[in-house]
Amino acid sequence: MKTETDMTTAIDAKQFRKALGSFTTGVTIVTTKGEDGKDYGLTANSFNSVSMDPPMVLWSLGKKSSSLPVFAATGHFAVHILASDQEGISNRFAKSGTDKFAGCTLARGHGGVPLLDGCSARFECRVVHRYEGGDHVIFVGEVMNFDSFEQPPLVFHGGNYGLVMKKAEDIADASSSFGNGWLGFLLARAYYQLLMPVRQNLSSNGLRDIDYNILTVLSMGDGRTIAELDQLVSISGSQVSDDDINKLVERELVALEAGDGGETVVRFTEAGRRYAIELLAIAKAAESDAERDLDYREAQVMTLLLKRVIRSTAATLPDHWQKDHFWRGNNLWHDRASSDAA
Repeated sequence: MKTETDMTTAIDAKQFRKALGSFTTGVTIVTTKGEDGKDYGLTANSFNSVSMDPPMVLWSLGKKSSSLPVFAATGHFAVHILASDQEGISNRFAKSGTDKFAGCTLARGHGGVPLLDGCSARFECRVVHRYEGGDHVIFVGEVMNFDSFEQPPLVFHGGNYGLVMKKAEDIADASSSFGNGWLGFLLARAYYQLLMPVRQNLSSNGLRDIDYNILTVLSMGDGRTIAELDQLVSISGSQVSDDDINKLVERELVALEAGDGGETVVRFTEAGRRYAIELLAIAKAAESDAERDLDYREAQVMTLLLKRVIRSTAATLPDHWQKDHFWRGNNLWHDRASSDAA
């Protein structure tokens, strides 16, 4: 007679997979050299350690995988723990029918196994055991050599790639308050500090903040009426007057032209376009300087979180301040227009 502990609940495969996705794993590429002399590799997140003495690791491969015969016959493999900037190579090795190693710089490890560069860590292994585990084959390897490159790892969670961000030692500084810790204050301070090199350049050229705001909006899409510029620039708390535009015309940075509907529009002159690009370059340099104490994952996480804040608060903006009203196809930012919020 079966006891309660012997009975197994019916498992829904879809929900089981979803539950397993709650566990955050690293992302690896496993490589080997086949008996035919060719290089093989695939993306896997089933990697784990087994033993410290002797040093042993394991990973598993589905029985339906076309790569199984190759790995079942080989005596060596290498496991590469991918770095946070290697999402592209992870996707490439996850696909079949492509030249996965194209463009890769390769070294050779034990058994002639191909070794990839740029990863977080790398383990060269000799196969010591193969076990069947349900619909997978488990490969256990003794580590013959390893390298650690101190790169932040790429992770996988809930069906998506992610980044690891270490918990700050000075976490108390991140406490929320209406003073230093208020997000609005922090964003404003960061913005004005990032803008300092730009403002210094403006000042040295006899230009003002309002001039920068006008040129910035034009850089997102040229050919605006003064009313449109005033409406868009007002998101910064400033207003655009005819006098402001005339001063830029006198400086030969913009020109007034007749639009398609007969209205007067403001457009860059060639000198104005060059100067706007110069200001953009100064702003990008300031961004790089600001990120010099951040590693790749921290910079990526910061950008992702700021975009999320922008999306979550966008509904409170009036229609004329929505992103689509700022960006046009003739912007100077080109491919950034589709990803950056106004």
